[in-house]
Amino acid sequence: MLVERKGRENEWLTMVLEVNYKLKRFKPSDLEGVIRINRECLPENYTTLFFMNLYKRFPETFIVAEVNGEIVGYVMCRIETGIPSFKLLGITKRGHVISIAVLPNHQQKGIGYALMREATQAMVNYKAKECYLEVRESNLPAVGLYKKLGFEIARTARNYYADREDAFVMARQLPLYGVNNKYP
Repeated sequence: MLVERKGRENEWLTMVLEVNYKLKRFKPSDLEGVIRINRECLPENYTTLFFMNLYKRFPETFIVAEVNGEIVGYVMCRIETGIPSFKLLGITKRGHVISIAVLPNHQQKGIGYALMREATQAMVNYKAKECYLEVRESNLPAVGLYKKLGFEIARTARNYYADREDAFVMARQLPLYGVNNKYP
């Protein structure tokens, strides 16, 4: 993968990163690795039952990333029915990104981007018309990633997290079911 980053004196540095990761659907044998990543990367931790319930209900949207057989990232989502963030009419199916994390030494390699693309595409299989998520206002790298994927800030949820930090609720419309629209 070719990556460009701005150098100290505004010159662009071109770097080649060897990124050999594989995305696959979560399976129960991946649970230990997912829980380890969740605990290492995020202050919000979930029970084994919570992970397995999401897997059983929405297996297409629970995806892991592997490098050399080791789980290095995951995304888990659910499908809900609710009022859309955009100007869609009435009640609609919405994909909700519950949790996404990539181990620190595997970040900035495109894995989070790939996990999100795969999850949002899987949401379309459940006939979701929109995808949304919550992200800490202070998590600027994640906010940037989601904007790159076409998400917009829909609103701010005050005191959303246990430590009372606010969250941006970010959303994007999804392509129609069965239509091959381009993703960012």
